[in-house]
Amino acid sequence: MPITKTKALLIAGTASGVGKTTVATGLMAALSKNHKVQPFKVGPDFIDPGHHTQICSRPSRNLDSFMMGEKGVLETFVRASQGADYCIIEGVMGLFDGLDSTEVASSAHIAKILNVSVLLVINAHGVSRSIAAIVKGFSEFDRSVNIRGIILNNTGSDNHIKIIRDSLDSAGIKIPVVGALPRSKELSIPSRHLGLHMAGENNLKNTELANFIEQHIDMDSVKTIAENFNPFDIDFKAHKEQFNVKIGIANDNAFCFYYQDTFDALKISGAEFIFFSPMSDKLPQVDGLYLGGGYPELFAKELEASNTRHEIKKVAEDGMPIYGECGALLYLCNSLKTDKAYKMAGVLGANSRMTAKLQALGYTEAEAVMDSPIVKKGKVIRGHEFHYSLTECNQDARFVYKLRRGKGIIEGRDGLMEHNTVASYMHTHPSSNSFDEFLRQCSKYKSR
Repeated sequence: MPITKTKALLIAGTASGVGKTTVATGLMAALSKNHKVQPFKVGPDFIDPGHHTQICSRPSRNLDSFMMGEKGVLETFVRASQGADYCIIEGVMGLFDGLDSTEVASSAHIAKILNVSVLLVINAHGVSRSIAAIVKGFSEFDRSVNIRGIILNNTGSDNHIKIIRDSLDSAGIKIPVVGALPRSKELSIPSRHLGLHMAGENNLKNTELANFIEQHIDMDSVKTIAENFNPFDIDFKAHKEQFNVKIGIANDNAFCFYYQDTFDALKISGAEFIFFSPMSDKLPQVDGLYLGGGYPELFAKELEASNTRHEIKKVAEDGMPIYGECGALLYLCNSLKTDKAYKMAGVLGANSRMTAKLQALGYTEAEAVMDSPIVKKGKVIRGHEFHYSLTECNQDARFVYKLRRGKGIIEGRDGLMEHNTVASYMHTHPSSNSFDEFLRQCSKYKSR
């Protein structure tokens, strides 16, 4: 499948917190006024893509070279880019920050895989001539990463900006400053313990953001840099096995962490999915359930009050395949303690509690040590974990995964299994582990 004629840019930062989300979402908003914009996010983030999707009216996609591999990154980019005029990729952390001391999973790695130009965002607060040293270092660290423009954030006076430009010129740096954004508290997005607020929770106005960006960034220069992108071809293998099953997917404020690629993979495999809310909807007539991560701790009272938890326990005991990730693990346990202990679905023999301290953050690599509804024994899959909770299991607990990397539920084990239900702290991506085994089990359950 050849990529359509699109233009592309990757927005990277020198570090986390320098303003790349403001710049990336602002460029998306400005370009979306007159163009079709396809958004992307480097890394396993669930929250930034929600903001992207809201702005661009196209589902944002994650690009993660650790979980997806280079081929997975290319395939997702090509599929999602069809029909887009511009592709805007928001980076992660600092440009070169990847897995441990490697480039894997970094913004730079994605830029190299796609051969896309980079706009580097630098926090200019409290610094002037030193920015020339920063740019020089970043541009020479890996010359195969094509940094084509600089955007200064948190600038002061016009003279402050002039000093920075003059310093770059004096150092012989040819990378142009294409934008200088003054400090603006009104355009910042508040954060909570799992990252930025979700897209529907902030009052950021797209028009206001677009106008701010257009006022302080040279959009013509940005468009010219984006035109430097060269389309490429990639072959997709046809998905041979098809499954005529219905999957119920929990989708509300409590369960909202999903990859768009997962929905696409389910659709390509022939599955039909029905979205429902465990807080307010009855359980739909389906052949299997998939519950993603989110914030069940914020809605523990509503989840306890809903009869849906009893319905889920009933179908679990009947052998329906159920797969849950992170927040869903907490919900599928007996109880979840926040301000007090709330009763949950009671499918898994365990109890969870929220903690003030971060319990796990990072990439995971897991080997399946037993067959399960989601994976066969011996399969190695990659994912990530990020949670502020602990889950204490019964002594006879069975775990599907032994982690080669990551913390999991306890002592490097993850994927708590009961009946035909598996739930883990690990979030997975279909590029690492397809949902075929899950859909196969759902098909068996349907035909009983």
